[in-house]
Amino acid sequence: MSPRGVATPDVRERLFAAAERVVERGGPGALTSRAVTAEAGCAKGLLHAHFAGLDEFVAELCLDRFARTAVKAQALSGAAGQGTVARNLDAVVLALFDSGGLAISGLAMTRPAAALRIREALEGGAPGFTAIETAITGYLEDERGLGRLPSGTDPPVVALALVGTAHHLLMTSWPGAPDPRPRVARLVAALVGD
Repeated sequence: MSPRGVATPDVRERLFAAAERVVERGGPGALTSRAVTAEAGCAKGLLHAHFAGLDEFVAELCLDRFARTAVKAQALSGAAGQGTVARNLDAVVLALFDSGGLAISGLAMTRPAAALRIREALEGGAPGFTAIETAITGYLEDERGLGRLPSGTDPPVVALALVGTAHHLLMTSWPGAPDPRPRVARLVAALVGD
């Protein structure tokens, strides 16, 4: 436990990672500020010292994880012509399910104020599913231009199918449900080949 008055390094990420573990173990109902700080091994008031409340914390957690995946998606443009198209896409699309993605998306749905903050941030330009879809579209266009995808491939439709499927699986899964990643990997392979 960090003593009171001592700075906690990387406090946001420490609290976010703790929240993911709490929700993965106990579901959305287990998330309280006390559970998060206990899991993080820090002072009980630390979460409220950095966030206006639990709804803001949940919204910021979701937005942080979207932003991380968007950065991965934007890096796809540098992967054109390297590796396999399917493997490159898997790295991005499956990243949506890493870092507690299933548990966290369920959590956001149970907290209307957090969901509203997320929607407002996305409408204001924060990276989310649209940024990921746009990056995947650009990558697929590059791969089609290099001849690594058939000329008839429709990059915006393939990107929409991948991101839409990931979104659907995130919103309809729950902790303990079958892992959706194998289904997503099969979809990637079906859309762009192995």
